[in-house]
Amino acid sequence: MPLNGEIRIHVCTGRRPDNMTRHVVVVGAGIVGVSSAIWLRRAGLDVTIVDRLAPGTGTSHGNAGVLAACAMVPVTAPGMIRKAPGMLMNPDFPLFLRWSYLPRLMPWLIRYVSHANDTDTRRIARDLTPIVSDSVEQHKSLCTDLGLGDWVTDSDYCFAYRDRAAFESESYTWELRKQAGFTPTLLDGGEMREYEPNLGPDITCLAVMKNHGFIRSPGGYVQALAQAFEGMGGKIITADVKDITLADDTVTGVETTQGTIACDELVLATGVWSKPLMQKLGINVPLEAERGYHVVFEDATGGPSRPTMVASGKFVATPMEQGLRCAGIVEFGGLEAGPSKAPLALLRRQVHEAFPNLQAKNEIEWLGHRPAPSDSLPLIGQIGESRVYTAFGHHHIGLTGGPKTGRLIAGLIAGQGINTDLAPYHPQRFTNRKA
Repeated sequence: MPLNGEIRIHVCTGRRPDNMTRHVVVVGAGIVGVSSAIWLRRAGLDVTIVDRLAPGTGTSHGNAGVLAACAMVPVTAPGMIRKAPGMLMNPDFPLFLRWSYLPRLMPWLIRYVSHANDTDTRRIARDLTPIVSDSVEQHKSLCTDLGLGDWVTDSDYCFAYRDRAAFESESYTWELRKQAGFTPTLLDGGEMREYEPNLGPDITCLAVMKNHGFIRSPGGYVQALAQAFEGMGGKIITADVKDITLADDTVTGVETTQGTIACDELVLATGVWSKPLMQKLGINVPLEAERGYHVVFEDATGGPSRPTMVASGKFVATPMEQGLRCAGIVEFGGLEAGPSKAPLALLRRQVHEAFPNLQAKNEIEWLGHRPAPSDSLPLIGQIGESRVYTAFGHHHIGLTGGPKTGRLIAGLIAGQGINTDLAPYHPQRFTNRKA
């Protein structure tokens, strides 16, 4: 069938019982790609990862490190359209736009904000829940048997508010989290100060989520997973993928800067850079690069002792191996432009307001690009009967949902049973309806 034809859902796609005779190429050496590759090797397939960068040095390096099991509520909640102009014009709100990029952004933006209603928000939250809600368990299943369990730290995940009124102003989001099984414990007054003494005086309420976790060095973690994958007999090639080779609408290989690599199945797991590869298959995915910033305060003191989302600044502060990493600023401006000064300045100011006693030896800045589909749902599944599988578009939940996504993709390719309904994530959903 043509690649841009009707949607068909394939649950069992393994065609040959001898998995070792099948070669799978995974494009992308971030958390999703490496997780997919490990689970594919465990299923007995021959696997090669291809990426232009070394494992764990792209977007998977620069996140807040939280295994955010409760992060199923999309940004596009009801009221967003009304609030958006004020957000963009407010220099203290962590949303930035390079105005010269607006004409290119507009088609995606119109589709994105069209979901800012109750019906779509509840649907998206319901569909994201299976990908994120068991994140800690999925990471442990991925890494523990490889001897890498120490990378995963069990912890609470806190949301810091100015007061209870500020917490209650987000009751819509918290109700959706509650429906997914996540209810916070509220702390204030002396109890809050004893629990997290380094918070500034303007923060008087904490919503504490139990049974979460974080990765003490996301980039180092993915690199360790990649090394373990090689130890399992997997292969990693540093190259840029230029094209996908098809015969009768079925993949036969990928063309790279290191030559053509033959394969029986192909997994696209290279984040926002998956879009041009999808276009080569005749599918135009409404996917935009969300420019995300972080600052690492090296060898920091005076910060939080566990991952903390500061609601007023929409950033997360996580104590990591290198120091305190603060991440969360969002900017729309495409893939080509360099870092902007204003987002980093705002992040630093908000960090020091939230943690006035923070001191650090040095500061390290980072800018990366998160893949944002117009409907806030990742693309997970097979394109037609092409044996090309998608595993990208995770927006803010790439680290959180990477191992689960990799496990699902491996199950599809290996012909194993899949207990998750993958229809909401189908890679051809944009060709049949507005999303």
